[in-house]
Amino acid sequence: MKLTTKQLTLCGILTTLALALSVAENQIPLSLAIPIPGIKLGLANIVTVFALYALGPAQAVMILLARCLLGAVFAGNMNALLFSLMGGFAAMGVMILLSRVRALSVYGVSIGGAAAHNCGQIAAAVLSLGNTAPLYYLPILLGVSLLTGALTGLMAACLFRALAHTDLMKG
Repeated sequence: MKLTTKQLTLCGILTTLALALSVAENQIPLSLAIPIPGIKLGLANIVTVFALYALGPAQAVMILLARCLLGAVFAGNMNALLFSLMGGFAAMGVMILLSRVRALSVYGVSIGGAAAHNCGQIAAAVLSLGNTAPLYYLPILLGVSLLTGALTGLMAACLFRALAHTDLMKG
């Protein structure tokens, strides 16, 4: 896969934006409004959804991998890398598949990605802890993923509309 200078630059900018959104989201005390442990809005996923549609799966995966690795390094928390990678790649795999279903909008793709992300993170917790206790928390996370995935999809749809007059969108 050979990237043009424009594509490479856009990948770098989107990686930086995803990383910045991830860091900013960690500063939001969401637990004050929603007292459910581990709940995040998934703001960086706006960039992931955008990259999937604007650049294609290969570049979106590269951006996701760079964000996960750099996020763990900058946070100084390499233990979180397993959770980030498993959640991120589960979400990306599901979103790639769902984006090919013509009947689904970006909202459905984003909700599917949010649900898959939570499944990936629960799988990481099961592996880390060595028992299945985290599976009991999955229904709560899946319920919340309907809201967070829809919110991410809405923001991505707004981004698509705002950039419709540019040549950033593939095709």
